[in-house]
Amino acid sequence: MEGKLIIFSAPSGSGKTTIVRHLLGLHSQLAFSVSATSRKPRINEKDGVDYYFLTVDDFRKKIEEGEFLEWEEVYAGQYYGTLRSEVERLRNAGMHVVFDIDVVGGVRLKQEFRDDALAIFVQPPSLKILEQRLRKRGTDSEAQLQQRVGKAREELSYAGQFDHTLINNRLEDSLSQAEQLIQNFVRI
Repeated sequence: MEGKLIIFSAPSGSGKTTIVRHLLGLHSQLAFSVSATSRKPRINEKDGVDYYFLTVDDFRKKIEEGEFLEWEEVYAGQYYGTLRSEVERLRNAGMHVVFDIDVVGGVRLKQEFRDDALAIFVQPPSLKILEQRLRKRGTDSEAQLQQRVGKAREELSYAGQFDHTLINNRLEDSLSQAEQLIQNFVRI
């Protein structure tokens, strides 16, 4: 039996990665789809665990060869994408594949996999709170932070294209809601 897809998308800093990590720790039938990116690793990120870190040239070559289910140039020269081989490997093993993916990529995966995919949009309580979270994370320059906040404004307009919107105001509530959504979808 092929596994199903569980897609978490959100503007950067909304809390989707925290939610995904929590869920992966609860169920052995869930497996993380490691995305590919052309950006440099952050401190503590490992190739093949957090992302497959590729050069821009290698990423573009994989695009040309049709190796991505979806991909996007999120920022100039900074690509992100989902490798077809990664998803097929996990689904063929009967695992339910969990994605921590940008908003446009989430919409594309939902369109391709339809009823085999549950798409959850994680929304911050407000743009002001999102900016505070990004500042607290401390990984971006002021210019990068403003770029992320601007992109978040645009990404919020995509929420209606997802099966569910989870407003991440209190983390405990968001984790509980995400657990329930997944249990209802895959019956684990």
